Amino acid sequence: MVDDTPPNELVRLWRLPIGPRLGRPAGLDVDLVVRTAVQLADRDGLSGATLPKIAETLGVTPMSLYRHIGSKEELLVLMNDAAIGPAPTFPAPVNDWCPALREWAVSLWSAHRQRPWLTQLPIAGPPSGPGAIGWMDAGLRALRGTGLDAGAKVGVVTVVSGYVRQADLLAQQLEQGRRTTGLDETETNRDYGRHMSRLVDPVRFPDAAELFNSDLFESASPPATADPAQDDFEFGLEVILDGVAATVARAEA
Repeated sequence: MVDDTPPNELVRLWRLPIGPRLGRPAGLDVDLVVRTAVQLADRDGLSGATLPKIAETLGVTPMSLYRHIGSKEELLVLMNDAAIGPAPTFPAPVNDWCPALREWAVSLWSAHRQRPWLTQLPIAGPPSGPGAIGWMDAGLRALRGTGLDAGAKVGVVTVVSGYVRQADLLAQQLEQGRRTTGLDETETNRDYGRHMSRLVDPVRFPDAAELFNSDLFESASPPATADPAQDDFEFGLEVILDGVAATVARAEA
């Protein structure tokens, strides 16, 4: 007989009942541990959400936390599912899937930008909690009216969400680099172009040399939005959506 009982980590992730408790209600539970961990990560970054710091904040011993989470790795999954926030709600598009998928991607980008530590979390497996499944459901809903089969829809959602995550990671690292140099984005681009134009050999790297000898980096203007990474993100998203459109067209041909 196949045992279809969910493992303990899924029981905790979905907050399933685990049977009657005897005596007084416990003052500590999964929700409190995860909520405290998220608050610490929001304040101090992911490195601030260690088990000893969570225990200290709650006034308990670190070992007592293991009655509510199975491991540090499980805690990270719980944190991600709680912190990603609700997925966007929209009706399934009848004809044009693109605006809905764009809204989904932009909403996911905003969630990551509000909590930079989300991108630092390891990917332990496919979506498995109610928060992550909610985002998956919304992404699939955007593609409901297309001719894509189930596997292709999952592939599109995976590619777009992966782009969001990587774009946020790149933006964070570039922002850290600018803070180190003290230069803004326009100054950084200008200096980069000038240095590369002197270093790049046109014989060895002809196309790169042509790029660096153009006026692209000298004429770069400040980003049009308050977030220096926003324009780059939106450009890349449109490129990906164009690719999705080609995939949908082939499926519907």
